[in-house]
Amino acid sequence: MTRQRHSRRHPRRLLSTMVIAAMAAALLTSGTAQAAEPYHEERAVYTANTDGYFCFRIPAIVRATNGDLLAFAEGRIDNCNDRGDIDLVLKRSHDGGRTWGPLQVVSRGNGDTHGNPMPIVDERTGRVVLFTTHNPGTGSGGRVPFLQVSDDHGVTWSAPREMTELMLPEWSAWYATGPVHAIQLKRGPHAGRLVMSANHESFASDGRRIAGVHLGYSDDGGETWHRGASAGGAEDDILVNESTLVELTDGRIYVNVREAGTAEGTRAYAISSDGGESYDAPFQMVPELTMPVVQGALLRLTATDEGDARNRILFSGPANPGKREALTIRSSYDEAQTWETWQEGKVITWGPGGYSDLVEIETDPVAGPVAGVLYEGGVAALYEVIQFVRFNEAYLDTPNGSPPDLPPPPEPGPTTPDAAPRYDNTAYVRNGATLTEGRYGTGIALDGVDDHVEVPYNPNVDLEDNQFTIMTWFRYSQTTGSHVIWWFHQVGTGAAQIWLRAEPAGNRIRGVVGTGQGDANITIAGAYNDGLWHHVVMQRTATRVTVLIDGATVANLAAPRGSVTTGKEFGIGSIHLGQRIDGVNRFRGTLDEFRIYGRALTPEELRDIRDHNVPIAGQLRLRLPFTTVNPEQ
Repeated sequence: MTRQRHSRRHPRRLLSTMVIAAMAAALLTSGTAQAAEPYHEERAVYTANTDGYFCFRIPAIVRATNGDLLAFAEGRIDNCNDRGDIDLVLKRSHDGGRTWGPLQVVSRGNGDTHGNPMPIVDERTGRVVLFTTHNPGTGSGGRVPFLQVSDDHGVTWSAPREMTELMLPEWSAWYATGPVHAIQLKRGPHAGRLVMSANHESFASDGRRIAGVHLGYSDDGGETWHRGASAGGAEDDILVNESTLVELTDGRIYVNVREAGTAEGTRAYAISSDGGESYDAPFQMVPELTMPVVQGALLRLTATDEGDARNRILFSGPANPGKREALTIRSSYDEAQTWETWQEGKVITWGPGGYSDLVEIETDPVAGPVAGVLYEGGVAALYEVIQFVRFNEAYLDTPNGSPPDLPPPPEPGPTTPDAAPRYDNTAYVRNGATLTEGRYGTGIALDGVDDHVEVPYNPNVDLEDNQFTIMTWFRYSQTTGSHVIWWFHQVGTGAAQIWLRAEPAGNRIRGVVGTGQGDANITIAGAYNDGLWHHVVMQRTATRVTVLIDGATVANLAAPRGSVTTGKEFGIGSIHLGQRIDGVNRFRGTLDEFRIYGRALTPEELRDIRDHNVPIAGQLRLRLPFTTVNPEQ
């Protein structure tokens, strides 16, 4: 299928609340219908560390035929990890999301993981059908889909039934339903059909993972199910993942999926023209839907064939492409052929925002179409809460304003000189960190309480999507705690960041090179906490991320696509030595000769630096030899 492109987007109504209110008053005076005034309401549905659960994740929501909203989530008991003792839970709202009732356990894990909810409501019978994925809570083990149904609007549920008819034996590497609401078709020869989606992975003969997204459909209200369309990416580097569905006005099914950061962008799509039995073509990318690698959700808001003035499909997901934050609803007015930019869409929150789902609530004669978004959020960090925002269409069309300000200029304080030619970055020595014996001359002693070194973000140290080399000497002897050696820019799942942290209790060093499109997750055996000097180097080339300690390669893995400062228009953090950028995991020990290069150094250059501290030039962006600390000016 050839994708149609349009150069002109549907115009947005950029009217202030005051203007809309004035229009409404004028219409009332003239005796015509009142114009909708924008509104939204927010409620916390699930809050971490309540009801016996450590955290709640993976929201999904549907409207039952009696009008109740059913908000599903994973209740994670011991921690917030994806695998563990996890129940599938439900909360109900009788008033369109304004208030929420008590927690109900729909499927108890009993030590295993019951998650990835994908609910669907049969509008003809009122039955609620719920797909989930089960897997062992510890160790390895297969992931299998299960089905439960409720004929009393979610009050009681059938026992989970294994749905192996939706699987193939070779899909042993991975399997996951949704997670998001499924759909019932309204148009064409398959009207009334229930359609769900799931992603799967198998192993190729050479050990590579082969990923695909498949559909399942039922023509008898969810009693029996058939495996339908199944496909992977149109190109080898498109690795499809979590999926969401919407029916187009011509009866076709549009499937939008998370892409694992291996291609240009993080979203892909495919079309089924036969009610989910097959795809018209393999998945291809939707690069204009910029966001991090994360689940998203689709919802039909209005349709011209249902008497509305225009077609409008909503898509929810984080807008910051380098971090799970700025949960935004973007619209398509041409049946998913083009999408609003995040700036044209409606930012629901500038703060943390992760997985989400959308639900149609009602059509109010005054407020117009009313819908809601259920999403993972928080104040200080993601996963503190699963929040529900109820809104009308007019709210989606109000201006966003500007993103929060970039981080403020750093507080003044003592500095240590940058010895890199041309750049002369300012490095601040915080909280009384002092010079001590270093690997070459003097180094910086950090007390593990509040000492650290901060280099404010600026273009000189912006490594973007280029090759780089980062290095330092470190010495410490701690046996407990987490000790950050360096941390760049951001913190959080899927964030654009570079970090390296010693974890002596686990006898390891861990690190990440993250871009928002993917992560290189580094684990190094050994904590190197023997009180001796060790030289650590992290490099990214066009294809690999490599870590060397004392000249030996201790990690070598595929480099993620994209920039390590993706999303910097939303604000980007400093570079910190000796602590995470939010002030935790402080290092107790000594650092010396911290350097950043905007290229991958050769083995010979690395050896010369390690053995003789040679001042190798060529894209040397920052060099902190820690020879002096200048007092605050």
